[in-house]
Amino acid sequence: MDAALAFLDLSGDLTVSGGDLARDMGLETAVLLSLFLDREAEADDRLPDGSDDRRGWWADAYGLAGDRVGSRLWLLDREKQLPEVRERAREYAAEALAWLVEDGVAQSVAVSAEWTRPGMLGLLVEIRKPDGSRLRYRFDSIWRNL
Repeated sequence: MDAALAFLDLSGDLTVSGGDLARDMGLETAVLLSLFLDREAEADDRLPDGSDDRRGWWADAYGLAGDRVGSRLWLLDREKQLPEVRERAREYAAEALAWLVEDGVAQSVAVSAEWTRPGMLGLLVEIRKPDGSRLRYRFDSIWRNL
């Protein structure tokens, strides 16, 4: 069980219910953090702003070897609405969520990406849990002007 995270106006925040932190009984908060925290760029990734800032979560330096939090979706910030960009978004999202299967939290994770309208990228995440139940999360208003 996680503290529930709500996504409003392109930013996330903890929510309060009954004077206490609201709880997420599913995996939504884990999925949100996995997708929308900035994972460190690979050495060969082209950075969108031309700088040398590869971002990444500071605590990755203290985690298990090779364990990294977040996704590389931020690398798509200045990309055009092309099929290969959509496919990279799908790959980056799948990479960010792979830990769910590796850690036994999920039996499988499937991600699809689509252009929901001009300048808007959407993701559909389908998770099959070890007990066979399924969860679906749709993110279709997070990115603008890709």
